[in-house]
Amino acid sequence: MTDAHLPDEPVPSARALLKERDYLFFWGTRWTGSFAAQIQSVAMGWQMYALARETRTVAESAFLVGMIGLATFIPVFLLTLPAGEAADRYDRRKLLILCLTGEIASVLTLGLATVMGHASPALLLCVAVLFGSSRAFFAPANTALGPMLVPRRLLPRAIAWNSLAWQTASIAGPTAAGFLVARSAETAYFTTFGLYLTSMLLVSCIRQNTKPEVSPGSRWQLIKEGLAYVWRQKIVFGAISLDLFAVLLGGATALLPVFARDVLHVGAEGFGILRAGPAIGATIVAFWLAANPIRRKAGLYMFSGVAVFGVATIVFGLSKSLWLSVGALAVLGGADMLSVYVRQTLVQLVTPDHMRGRVAAVSSVFVGASNELGEFESGVVARILGPVGAAVFGGVGAVAVTAIWAKLFPDLRRADRLE
Repeated sequence: MTDAHLPDEPVPSARALLKERDYLFFWGTRWTGSFAAQIQSVAMGWQMYALARETRTVAESAFLVGMIGLATFIPVFLLTLPAGEAADRYDRRKLLILCLTGEIASVLTLGLATVMGHASPALLLCVAVLFGSSRAFFAPANTALGPMLVPRRLLPRAIAWNSLAWQTASIAGPTAAGFLVARSAETAYFTTFGLYLTSMLLVSCIRQNTKPEVSPGSRWQLIKEGLAYVWRQKIVFGAISLDLFAVLLGGATALLPVFARDVLHVGAEGFGILRAGPAIGATIVAFWLAANPIRRKAGLYMFSGVAVFGVATIVFGLSKSLWLSVGALAVLGGADMLSVYVRQTLVQLVTPDHMRGRVAAVSSVFVGASNELGEFESGVVARILGPVGAAVFGGVGAVAVTAIWAKLFPDLRRADRLE
């Protein structure tokens, strides 16, 4: 992976993926499921902030928005490692169906409670726990299932297109959510319900054998094996821990409801535009990567992406203009997409199939901590420094983490080929 003297091999055409029937169903369920999750996440954050602002200050309301991230992360932290072992033991397609059932239950609860006038911050936090529990099992099963459906030579292409599915859904989801919640929160929730049903139907159409070969040993032994593998593979450990700390500190997107309503004063529609900003940049980069996969200097690309992510977060925090903020968020999203692409490709290429669920679970704990726990961190810092101070603090922290990790993990910094 770091040998610079091996000759380049022809990159398989993206059209080759179109011949993989089950992969197309997988891609479809990934898009619709991501689209639904984005709408639900945005609607929950906006509804929490709106309910809190009825009786609380801006800082207190921002803190409660961050609490949704903590409530989502706790079950992820507690359940993801057993979920990874489950993804290496049971049929991964069936696990995804069970996870989607849990997500349907969470969004139906919110939709019905909102219609009946019973929505409250406490209910939103409880539903966030249920949502996090479903996502804890969803992430390892979803990550491990994709590589089973394509030949190994197509895996880098498939990873780029998997990211493209998520990022395009991340553009459509927040933008749609902004307009849906402007109409009513229940409209957003019931739209999400329909999308989850569509995702479940698509994953049910996959016909390949999606049950992995089970390694011998007890569940605890298999979990420990996955942890030990990640620790020994320093490139893998360095990549996922870099993502953890950079996004944990630089999670400015958690504060978008605050910026939309009380910093930039752009309302629900402006919130949807802001929320789509990171995905716009990420989608542009994902399209580029899908057509032009990285062949060399992968580690340098990854570190550069994280550094730019931090700088763009600082610009966003200081901006007083909607369109400058959207531009900064787009750069932030594109830089994050670049680092995520390198990380996911490195991890999936070096991990054998029978361990992908457990390794994906460890990665999910790190990613979940960076996203959901990062929301909580942003809420806490916003309570102390205010939303602008919290965003700037996070951006500076992300840049500092990049420099520290470049020193701690020289092999990751020198990683060359993604093949």
